[in-house]
Amino acid sequence: MTAPRPSFLARLGLAFRAFLRALAGEPEPSALPPAPESAPPSRRALADADDLAQRPTEIAPAPVPRAPEGDLAAAHAAGALGLLALLQREGRLIDFLEQDVTTFSDEDVGVAARVVHEGCRRALRAHVTFAPIRPEEEGTRLTLEAAHDARAIKLTGAVGQPPHTGTLRHRGWRATRAELPRPVGGHDPRVVAPAELELE
Repeated sequence: MTAPRPSFLARLGLAFRAFLRALAGEPEPSALPPAPESAPPSRRALADADDLAQRPTEIAPAPVPRAPEGDLAAAHAAGALGLLALLQREGRLIDFLEQDVTTFSDEDVGVAARVVHEGCRRALRAHVTFAPIRPEEEGTRLTLEAAHDARAIKLTGAVGQPPHTGTLRHRGWRATRAELPRPVGGHDPRVVAPAELELE
């Protein structure tokens, strides 16, 4: 017997929590493979490398020490909180999630969800671009070989030895662009929505 499909609000909550875990650099509960020790080079580092390649007589600078883990965690947290601030400003997402909707009718929740959806979608599309990981439509039967990317495709159900054949339940999303506003001096990323006081 097929399990009932979760409600819109349940799926919204699950998707949002997964999105925050991805922004914060946290693995899924099924533990992803460890990340490589060295961080991927930045655009500036690549440009510097090209410049050095064109000037072989110069001495290459000493490698920059890797940032402490605490700094990386703080940067991930600041980025996640920055995006949360955008979603709150444009779609009142935090207000919606912190509201106890059990006392509201389905119609009232639907109206509120439509407003939140419109604002959050506008904020996301202005700063992040997504592309589906799998091009097939959901419900398509697929067969995966042993060499598939376990970071991009999550196997569920009766997982055995490859090749794996099953039904695509979700196409997945991959961020192809992420451009968050740069924080100004003195900015506190923990304040995702300042209190508002209307003066008389």
